[in-house]
Amino acid sequence: MDSLRRKAQQLLESKEVDCIIGYNEGSSGNVHAGFITTPGQAEKLIFDDRCKQNLGVYLTKHEVMRLGKLAIVAPVPVMRTVLILTYECQIVENSVKVLGIGLDGQFLDFNEYADIEKYLTDHCNEHPEEDKKLIEKISAMSVEERWDFWHETLKPCIKCFACRQACPMCYCVRCQVECNQPQWIPVQSSELGNMEWHFMRAMHLAGRCTGCGDCGRSCPLGIPVHLLTFKMSDVVLDNFNTKAGLTIKEPSTLSTYKANDKETFIR
Repeated sequence: MDSLRRKAQQLLESKEVDCIIGYNEGSSGNVHAGFITTPGQAEKLIFDDRCKQNLGVYLTKHEVMRLGKLAIVAPVPVMRTVLILTYECQIVENSVKVLGIGLDGQFLDFNEYADIEKYLTDHCNEHPEEDKKLIEKISAMSVEERWDFWHETLKPCIKCFACRQACPMCYCVRCQVECNQPQWIPVQSSELGNMEWHFMRAMHLAGRCTGCGDCGRSCPLGIPVHLLTFKMSDVVLDNFNTKAGLTIKEPSTLSTYKANDKETFIR
């Protein structure tokens, strides 16, 4: 990743950016988010198979936004996140410098978000094979079997909301689950409340999920909650021929009506 480090150093030396959000290696070999603010720190940037976290989650954090002009190391799910956040008016177009990482692991230097759109036209991340097989298995179940499956799978949830915190699309200052006047969803962990929370979150991410899988990876109990959002992405693609985060021009799927939309999903 010498090209990435050189570009990062150049951006900081020229003061084109004030901070680069990237991946750093910790003392124990674990990879974590790093906030590079001086040219000398650019040498700490890494990228390999361990770098899976969607760093786009930091772009809407006020303490990060106050650091000044930002750049971000962006594998494909992060590129898609940047485009969705732009469409949803959370960041301004071309305001964040994107240091792209292609599907082949090579560094991509994008000048404008239009360049990202062109790249994503032919290079979009897919669900991992293991997750595809699980989704197919669950989809093949009867309605009753699927209900029982998710009831048992979500039962251990302790409502720590790590899935929400890891997701760059869950940027609301106050989540619906934290509102108690009126209280729509129980705050405490309970069998029904757990299902309500995860199903509601999956619906809020329909047409918005970039497929990073961070919600599932962040769960301390190993609950595969990312399968819900992955499945919703498949449903949106099947019914509306739309993938989230490929352009800043495509309207939000669930807030847009088209005369030729399928209606077969209404049962």
